[in-house]
Order: sequence, then C-alpha cells, then structure tokens
Amino acid sequence: MWIKKMNYNFFMNPSICFISFFFLFFFMLINFFFMIYFIMENFIMFLEWEIISFNSMNIVMSILLDWMSLLFMMFVSLISSSVIFYSKSYMSSEINLNRFIILVLLFVFSMILLIISPNIISIFLGWDGLGLVSYCLVIYYQNMKSYNAGMLTALSNRIGDVMILMVISWMMNYGSWNYIFYLNFMMNDYSMNLVGIMIILASMTKSAQIPFSSWLPAAMAAPTPVSALVHSSTLVTAGVYLLIRFNELLNNIFFLKVLLLLSGLTMFMAGISANYEFDLKKIVALSTLSQLGLMMSILSMGFGNLAFFHLLTHAMFKALLFMCSGMIIHMMNNNQDIRLMGGISIYIPLTSLCMNISNLALCGIPFLAGFYSKDLILEMVSMTNLNLFIFYLYYISTGLTMFYTIRLLMYLMLNDYNLLSTFNLYDEDYIMLKSMLVLLMMSLISGSMLSWLIFSYPYMIYLPMNLKLMVIYVSIMGMLMGLLMSVMNIYSINKFILTYNLSCFLSMMWFMPTLSTYGLSYNFLNLGQKLMKNIDMGWSEIYSGYGMYNIMKNYSSIYFIFHLSNLKIYLFSFVIWMMMLFLMLMI
Repeated sequence: MWIKKMNYNFFMNPSICFISFFFLFFFMLINFFFMIYFIMENFIMFLEWEIISFNSMNIVMSILLDWMSLLFMMFVSLISSSVIFYSKSYMSSEINLNRFIILVLLFVFSMILLIISPNIISIFLGWDGLGLVSYCLVIYYQNMKSYNAGMLTALSNRIGDVMILMVISWMMNYGSWNYIFYLNFMMNDYSMNLVGIMIILASMTKSAQIPFSSWLPAAMAAPTPVSALVHSSTLVTAGVYLLIRFNELLNNIFFLKVLLLLSGLTMFMAGISANYEFDLKKIVALSTLSQLGLMMSILSMGFGNLAFFHLLTHAMFKALLFMCSGMIIHMMNNNQDIRLMGGISIYIPLTSLCMNISNLALCGIPFLAGFYSKDLILEMVSMTNLNLFIFYLYYISTGLTMFYTIRLLMYLMLNDYNLLSTFNLYDEDYIMLKSMLVLLMMSLISGSMLSWLIFSYPYMIYLPMNLKLMVIYVSIMGMLMGLLMSVMNIYSINKFILTYNLSCFLSMMWFMPTLSTYGLSYNFLNLGQKLMKNIDMGWSEIYSGYGMYNIMKNYSSIYFIFHLSNLKIYLFSFVIWMMMLFLMLMI
C-alpha cells in the first residue's frame, strides 16, 4: 500500500512543471543576450567535436551558433516555457503529468538539436526525434481516432526521413556532412541539385505542403498544449527552417517553381477549407497550414530572411491562439464545435481579449505582429517578376485569412450561447492567463522588434498607391465577406452558389485526407500485409526456414535410429538388402 501511495504522489507532484518552466525561461534569457551580441558584432561560432573517423570520413558533432539559430532558440524556449506553465493547469487532471512534461521536453530538445546543427547527421537525429515524439504525443489520449491520426502523421513524416537518409548517403561523396562547407564552392555543382531536390521533398512532408497536407489537421488529436507547441515553433516549422539553412544550395530553378506553385495552392486550399470547418482546433490548424504555405512560397522566391521573419512572428500569435482555444474548449466541457459556442466575450473577457488580438495579428491588422511580416511579403511579391496566377493566389489567400477569422470571431463572440441551458463559464484560471499574457505582449511587440533586429538597414519599397493599399483592400473585402457568410446560413448559400459536390470537394481539403488514408497509406499497408503473408510467411517460409527445418528433422530422426546401434535394426536391414540383391540376380 505504501508503494502505491508513493508512486501516486510521484506522478501527481507538479514540481517538474516549475523546474522545466524556469530552466527554459532562463535558457531563453541567455539566448536573448547572446543573440544581441552576435547581431551587433556580426559574430558566428562554429564548434566541432569528432566522434569517430573511418576511411577519411569523420563523424563529428557540430554546433553552429549565429544570430538566426540563437533567435529561433529564444523563441522556441519562450513558447515552450509558456506552454509547460499552461499545461500545469490544463493537464491538472492527468495522473501521469510528469510523463507528459518529459515528452514535451524531449520534443523541445529535438527541435533545439535541429536548430543548432549544421551537420546533416545531427540534423537527422533532431528531425527523427521530432517525428517519434510527435507520434507519442498525438496518440497520448489512446483512442482509435488518436491512433489513426498518429499513424497518418508518422507515415507522412517517414517520407521526409527517407529523403534525409538519402542526403546523408549522397553526401558521403564529398567527404563531409557539414552543409556549411558547400555554400561557396559547391553551389553550381550538378550533383548538388539532387541534394536540393531531396531537401525540398523532406521539407514539404514536415511542413505539410500539398500533397502531404492531410496529417496536419489530423494531428489535432494531441492535447491542446502540444498543438500550441507543434503548430507554432517546433514540428511544422522544422521543414521551413531546414530550407532556410539550405537556401544557398537550392539552385534548381524548375523545382523552386514547383515548390512555389504547390505552396501557393496549399495556402489557398487551407484558407478555403477553414471556411467550411466547424471544429475550433481544426480551424486554427488550417490557418497554420495557410501560413506555412506563405512561408514556403516566399522562401522558394529566394527571400530566406523574410520567411524566417514571418516564421517567428507567426509562432507568437499562433501559440497564443491555440492556448485561447484550449481554454475555451476546457471551459466548454471539452466541446470543440463552434456552432455550440457564442457570447463568450461576456463570460470570459480576458481570454476573449487574447483570442481577438491573436486573430487580428494573424490577419495582419496594422502594427500587430503579423502586419510587419505579411505586409512586407506581399509588397515583395508585388515587386517581383511573377505571373498573375501566383499574384492572385497570394492576395486571395490573404483575403481568405480575414474571411475565416471574422467568421470564427462571429461564432465565438457575438452569437448566442448554444451548448447548455445552465452553464458555468469562468475566467479565473490565473496559471493559464499568466502564460497567455506573456505571449500576448510578444504578439503586440515582436513584429516591430524583429523588424529592427533582422533588417537592421531600411528597405525602401516603391509601389503605386493602388498596389500599396492592396493589402488593406483585400483585408476589408475578406472581413465583409466573413461577416456576410456568418450572418447568413452557409447551407442556404450552397443551394444558390455552389453545388453539393463542389462544397464537399472544398470542405474536405480537396479530398487529400481520403487520398492519403485510403489511396496511399491503406494501399501500401495492405500491400505490405499481402507480401508478408504470401512471401515471408508463405513461399519463403516453406522453402527456407520451415522447409529446412523439416529436412533437418527427418535426417536427424534417421541418424538417431542409426545412432542407437540396435543389432536387430542392422540385421533386419541386412536381410532386406540381401533379399533385394537375390531378387535382382534372379531377374
């Protein structure tokens, strides 16, 4: 009895939350001061530790510390410390709270290993660590939906893992796995095109671009604190960060154009699907997918620092958005359907304030965090030599962002409360609120702060007045359409504007979950089962393992009979042989 009580107290002991929170917060402060020094002095630190050497090939553990890795580590540690502090209250009913916190810490450390590594082997360790721990966190609640979502996430990410393994094997041709050595003299080498293509494919799987988009909304089966961490600064941004680091090596124009097209379509598809969705967490997940498409598309045009700028500003308000969604779901008795919510601004005003500000930052409302990066991205798109299709994809997707955000706010803030006749909404969970207020401050100031840090010299962008105000026009149009669609019934509009089949196509992410689940994963797994049944357990078993076993068993039984040295058996066999010999002579 004493042992059971001791184990229960150990698992319920919340001290690991505070230890993790203080450690990550202190780590964030250290990174912040170092990052300021590195930017001011234009300083880069490159450390190498040789682990093993064979055939002139060294396996080394490398660490690259520059302003980019330190700044990203600062943001990751700040968001993860807030998420862990938030989890103390959100996951308070969880018996194995320590196990959850340790999984989150493993997740964060895998991301930090990926950030500071210029070596493709240590990048792969962090990359695969993210995939493995994300699978453990997606299936955390242990039901059939979580298992299916976890399997889809794991199988989609395995494609990227295989690409990184192929890059490791290909880079053995060059004598080192440190990509930093190739930035100057290997850029125009034809064989580096292959490395660039495989890095692009790996990044597309991890950052959920078309056709690998279906796993990202499915990963919402994880607990909400995990979603806040995954969709802001860790798992889905790993692909974007990898492409930013390998940006100098991506010199194949054709594949960059393909990436631009696919990421633009991802941005557009996620914006449309979010307007049909009624699950609160999936709406926020689809908005993440839309912003990832924006980052990847601007990155494929060659603006690496701009993509990194948007990655950091997006991380702040998206983590806050998930935390607010989790608090609302928590108070709605774990209900996620926005049609049953409404009027929450009256009952939980502080959470509603955080939710509104993070949503407006997502839309790019002037002088919030998202404005500085999105406005600069759209102005650079207006200046570049692109065709009209890509130009319209950018601006329509920006309008769709405003569209689904206003629709979400209308359902949450202004409609009537539809869940229960008696309810108890409260806004006094100060642990959750404190962690949300930290990110609220960063959502307000991080855009201007990062624009001063990353772009230390002023950019002058000359555009006509109409193009300069295009962002405002598109945002206002999206807001008006969102208001209109929220006031009217979406199903009555479908009768007049869209056919039922087209509505199904648009609302189900262009049938990508169906294709991924039944078309790819199910067929490949079914093929693997048939191969195992017919070859491994069938012909191969009969003619190799089981067949050899039968032959050896028969021989051993005959040998055993002779081994007994029984005289009667010898005499009997001698008589038989003599009789056969006599018969043969007689014939």
